[in-house]
Amino acid sequence: MTEEIYPAPACECGAPLNEGQARCRKCLARDRWLKKQAGKRRGETRRPPRGPQSGGKAGVVWS
Repeated sequence: MTEEIYPAPACECGAPLNEGQARCRKCLARDRWLKKQAGKRRGETRRPPRGPQSGGKAGVVWS
């Protein structure tokens, strides 16, 4: 009988785990990154771009 009764805990990726861990730090970090990427909206920003810097560009006439 070479099989262990209680095999050493391992993550889904095969990495060994410390006592009390359910997943390794790499898998936890990958999940955080995926959640962060899913929360981003492609092409959108929090604020609109800044307006024109000079009055001439904004259509103001200085005559």
